[in-house]
Amino acid sequence: MSKIALVTGGTRGIGAAISIALKEAGYQVAATYAGNDEKAARFKQDHDIQVFKWDVGDFDACAAGVSQVVEALGPVDILVNNAGITRDVGFSRMTKDMWDTVMDTNLTSNFNMCKAVFDQMKANKYGRIICISSINGQKGQMGQVNYAASKAGTIGFVKALAQEGARHNITVNAIAPGYIGTDMVRAVPEDILAKIIKGIPVGRLGEGDEIGRAVTFLAADDAGFITGSTLTINGGQYMI
Repeated sequence: MSKIALVTGGTRGIGAAISIALKEAGYQVAATYAGNDEKAARFKQDHDIQVFKWDVGDFDACAAGVSQVVEALGPVDILVNNAGITRDVGFSRMTKDMWDTVMDTNLTSNFNMCKAVFDQMKANKYGRIICISSINGQKGQMGQVNYAASKAGTIGFVKALAQEGARHNITVNAIAPGYIGTDMVRAVPEDILAKIIKGIPVGRLGEGDEIGRAVTFLAADDAGFITGSTLTINGGQYMI
């Protein structure tokens, strides 16, 4: 029986590319989404991937949603915490709601989702948890105090949880993408996008399927000696 992979924010952008890559690699995939029913239904129809709707920032919703996935497909073997949002603004104009909303969706969601699957993974003596961070969680970015903090926190979360999961054959890793050519990024004004690309040594945006391939690598059985790591995929824009 193929393993079950759950991808949060898995119907659009990088998340969609991850969901598709995992399905092509032979996993049964469940993709969550938060709001756009029409696009989620189209994604399900186009790719034959089951979709589930809940707010990853809500602890109880995550517990209930994972239960739905387990009932429909079986226990979750691979969890990809991908869901994320931005509320970009200079710090002087940043409201507490902007801070809380980003932290709940981008960082607290890691706790919510992992709590819903971790004990079952321990019981099964197997698990792969992959959290999507960001280049801006590594280097910071003006106008993104909330986002950068949430993505830096994700890396710390991964390093700590990896130490607890290791003896149970549960690996926990992060991927920190740079600028990926999603619809959102490509909608940036042309002059600004040109400046972004100029700062990327390889001279282009990344592609969603490049992140998808990295996820399938970390999700594989034979990636069991990799844990607590952050895989940086940014075209050389920021090297650590």
